[in-house]
Amino acid sequence: MHQFSLCFGRVKKDCFKLIKSQETKTDKFKNKEKMIKSFLIPLCFWISAKAEKKRPYFVGLAGGQGTGKTTISSLIRIILTKYFRLNVFRISIDDFYKTRKERINLSKRVHPMLLTRGVPGTHDINMMLNFFRGSKSKKFKRLKLPTFNKAIDDRFNKKKWYDLKKRPDVIIFEGWCVGAKPEKNNTLKKTINPMEKAKDQKQIWRKYVNHQLKSKYKDLYSQLNCLIYLKAKNFSLLQKWRLKQERKLWVKSKVKSKIMSKENVLNFMQTYQRITQNMFRNMPKYASIIFNLNSYHQINSAIYKKK
Repeated sequence: MHQFSLCFGRVKKDCFKLIKSQETKTDKFKNKEKMIKSFLIPLCFWISAKAEKKRPYFVGLAGGQGTGKTTISSLIRIILTKYFRLNVFRISIDDFYKTRKERINLSKRVHPMLLTRGVPGTHDINMMLNFFRGSKSKKFKRLKLPTFNKAIDDRFNKKKWYDLKKRPDVIIFEGWCVGAKPEKNNTLKKTINPMEKAKDQKQIWRKYVNHQLKSKYKDLYSQLNCLIYLKAKNFSLLQKWRLKQERKLWVKSKVKSKIMSKENVLNFMQTYQRITQNMFRNMPKYASIIFNLNSYHQINSAIYKKK
């Protein structure tokens, strides 16, 4: 399509520059041109047709750990900004994690596993709801939004927070559990990995996290205008990609002590496993767009379900 080629010509330099910043000498991004031309540019035409200037169009972007959410959401922002001239703001659900102090209190009050950031219940849900409300308000007021430093497992200093001075046309809200729905109570009973078996014998952690999805997270996700899902084939593939991600961080990082070991990564991912596997089963039923990923970490096909 001529429009897509025109768009590609205008955005490829910036897109390739971003991709290059994510690469290492041993790990190069393959088929980048096809991904941008065949999948991301058509998606941006779809989004731009729906975005209206009066209020932000909220794009939810979900996918398991290591699926490339940050890279893909950043590329979408480049295309929508550069070609469509839209004001686009991208933020991760990870930026809204509760402070370490708050999670320590939560772990003492409810369950020790809630000290580990990640699952619903470990984010500042009220801050997210206020951000959504504030963005949609007719009288937009400047918003200061947190940024999270995973190296210290706590928020950055407020000087490094996002400063949203103008109402965006499009807001990309990305995260591994964005759009996730709760499980049925009877499936919560069965443990699915060694961590649950050893540390959550009374199902307190599982039930608490599931309740979060049933309540305020449901309210939050209901405000998304569309939901894009990066679908991997299985959980073991996500583990492989997450380990690869950590190796790339090791290559790029100056502080090697902040990088997780293989054992730590696999243990950490056990806290994500239950919701991730539930999303594998159910997300394709209600996501607006599904990008199927192949074993080589590439978008293989796209399914548009919501017109």
